[in-house]
Amino acid sequence: MNTTRRKFLNFLLSVTGLGALGAIFYPVISYLIPPQNVQAKVNSIKAGKASSFPINSYKIEKFGRKPVILVRDEKGAFHALSAVCTHLQCIVQYRKDLRLIWCACHNGKYDLHGRNISGPPPRPLLEYTVKIVNDNIIITQPS
Repeated sequence: MNTTRRKFLNFLLSVTGLGALGAIFYPVISYLIPPQNVQAKVNSIKAGKASSFPINSYKIEKFGRKPVILVRDEKGAFHALSAVCTHLQCIVQYRKDLRLIWCACHNGKYDLHGRNISGPPPRPLLEYTVKIVNDNIIITQPS
């Protein structure tokens, strides 16, 4: 009778120990292997009213998880480009005085079609399509 009680207590302690180890290691393993995030695919965004967008100005819009720079040049035409510099992934801005896209990190310059003008950027910026529909600015993926 004494050996069965001892076996039962050993079994009970083993199960309790395994449960405690599981309670300790499960959160650690869950943290190290994060769950997959499903990202919705964005094909177009509405960026506001064309009539309220000043000439020779810009703003940064979110296109899904990516920033896009929307520029209205001095002629009133709209241009949408990726707002991430191709050199070191800094966020670019529009320089009204120079009438070009400028990256402050290393003085990279792009024209309003995203082509490299000067500086270290190795590739042009991705150009998006801009349409005006009922005074709404619609930015869509490049085709």
